Order: sequence, then structure tokens, then C-alpha cells
Amino acid sequence: MSSHTTQSPPLEPPGAGLPACELAWLRMLFRLACRLISKPLGLRWFTSEARKIVALANGVSAARGTVPVLIDRITGIEDSSRYWSIFMVLDHVRIVDEGITLIVRTLTSGHLFRQEIRIQDVKPTLASGPETISRLLSTVGTYESTITQLGTLGRITRHAHPWFGPMTAHDWHCLAAVHHWVHRRQLERIVGALSSEVRTER
Repeated sequence: MSSHTTQSPPLEPPGAGLPACELAWLRMLFRLACRLISKPLGLRWFTSEARKIVALANGVSAARGTVPVLIDRITGIEDSSRYWSIFMVLDHVRIVDEGITLIVRTLTSGHLFRQEIRIQDVKPTLASGPETISRLLSTVGTYESTITQLGTLGRITRHAHPWFGPMTAHDWHCLAAVHHWVHRRQLERIVGALSSEVRTER
């Protein structure tokens, strides 16, 4: 179910996390994925999902792209993320991509990353607009070039993710691709709801 409402619905606060059972099996699946996904495969998946995300955003008018849509929660997103616009999703993905770029670069160099990662700190702004498309494309390009230039990603030095615990640079690289996949699915729900709304208006 998806719906548009002019008032923000009652949702859990940012940073509330995922249901315990869901988080437990997601941790197992993610650890398995990190063993199976190579650096090149992770980068191809990251890039492929980025293209799909941008295509979805480009398929909707600028006006509709700013409309928050309430969707049923999908695996991998908090309750507080269920009421976002298309451009809010892109802004969130950009923020996370920028952070992971810095983390991967730091850990691969053998240094500790000193900043705590908190889910509530990477939420988008309600005012996100069409400019988020070009900003995301720029961030994706920076990530791709950074990963390519780094060579072999670090697998010793770690930095903690609030859901998945201590992670190496390679793990963070895998997460970047998975994160794109999660929010591409979220975008599909939002776009579908907006499309249904347009058909109803006709």
C-alpha cells in the first residue's frame, strides 16, 4: 500500500532501527554477501543500481518528485524512511555515498575513521529538489573513480556500522551497492504510487 498525505504520518523517530528478527537475518545475509561479492562485482552492481535510481527520478516531473509518499516499509529501511519524496531518497543516497567514499578511502589507507556513524545523521532534507539528481550523479562518479584508484580495498582496519557492526573497507564497498539496491526498490514503490495517482486524476 502507498499513499500521499499532506500531513506527516506518525512514524518511529529516525535512528529507531529495524525489527530485531529482520536485522538478525540481514546481518547473516550481508556477511555472506561480503564473502561472495568481489570489488569489481560490487562496483558494477553499485553503478547499475545508480543508473536505475536516476532513471526513475528522471521519469517523474520535478513537481511530483518533491511530494512525500507514504509506502509500506520494505526490508532494509526504517519506519521513519517510509514517508519520503523521490528527491529525498536521492538526497539520502548521495549523503550515504559520500560517507562511504570517505570511509573506504580512510580504511584502505590503514587509518581509523574517527567519526561515529549514526542512521539519524544521514536522513535527507524535506526541501530536496531536482538538483539532487545532478548532485547524486557527481557523487556516484567520485565513488567510482575513488574505488578504481584505490586498487585492493582494505580488509583489516574496521569501522562500525550501527546495524552491521565493525566493517572493513571491502565490507563498506559491498554495503554501498546493497544500499543502492534497497533504495531503488523504495523509489519504485514511490513512483508507482505517483503513477497511480495520475491515472486516478484522469
